[in-house]
Amino acid sequence: MTDTGQLVDVEGRRLRMSHLDKVFYPDSAFTKGQVIDYYVRVAPVLLPHVKDRPLTLKRYPNGVEGKSFFEKNVSGHAPDWVRTVCIETPGSSRGAESADFALVQDLPTLVWAAHLASIELHVPQWTVGPRGAKRKPDLLVFDLDPGAPATIVECCEVALWLRDELAGDGLTAYPKTSGSKGLQLYVPVRTRSTERTSDYAKRLAGKLEREHRGLVVSRMAKNLRGGKVLIDWSQNNPKKTTVAPYSLRARPSPTVSTPVTWDEVERCAEPSDLVFVADEVLDRVDDLGDLFAPLLAKDRPLL
Repeated sequence: MTDTGQLVDVEGRRLRMSHLDKVFYPDSAFTKGQVIDYYVRVAPVLLPHVKDRPLTLKRYPNGVEGKSFFEKNVSGHAPDWVRTVCIETPGSSRGAESADFALVQDLPTLVWAAHLASIELHVPQWTVGPRGAKRKPDLLVFDLDPGAPATIVECCEVALWLRDELAGDGLTAYPKTSGSKGLQLYVPVRTRSTERTSDYAKRLAGKLEREHRGLVVSRMAKNLRGGKVLIDWSQNNPKKTTVAPYSLRARPSPTVSTPVTWDEVERCAEPSDLVFVADEVLDRVDDLGDLFAPLLAKDRPLL
């Protein structure tokens, strides 16, 4: 029998929703409906971090164990109330020189994206202005990726070194889990050029590699990464995106890219210490609020 769905009103916008009982995470029987419910409940803290940032959808129509695909150009099927912005995409694998990216400005748009099985939300480190013009990067990010047998425990050690280096330059870092295997550090900044954050991150990653060769690598070659932590500075490339704070991840369980405290980073002794699933993240938000709120401040240091 075909599931024709039901019309749902979300803050005055009507959406037809279907297949809400479809299991997206087989290991935990977490359904499409639960994915949407999570995003509705976490929206108050998630939406400010994706506002004005062109969204790359990572869609899993048959759940996390099925095939996935990235989608940038949404103009063909997005409701007319979804705000989109045309961004140049030279060198695109699809041959298009531009794409109409969705901007998740409100709850209805977030629910629309989740209903498309966009389990993961990926955004750049820059925003667009009212007329769609790109602004310069306002976030500096370091993606710490462990090469087995290293784990997030080793990432935490590297994160503390990075935190101290950044503090020496007058910058304050805020950590979050990737929701997968690693850890990410974010720094709110102002910049005068689009390349500034990438250049700075590359230089700092190289410095830590020279000082801690036994644990740190800043080069992307996979043969260098065994047992070490890659400081992926390339996420600052304006063409790249990083998983958004509070986004679900397509792992066996509905893990979330979760802001954490530095105390939690310092205490991490087992990988499980920094694994959080959807319900746990909602509880954390109730208890701790948005640990990434400082990233939204207008007063930012100049990098």
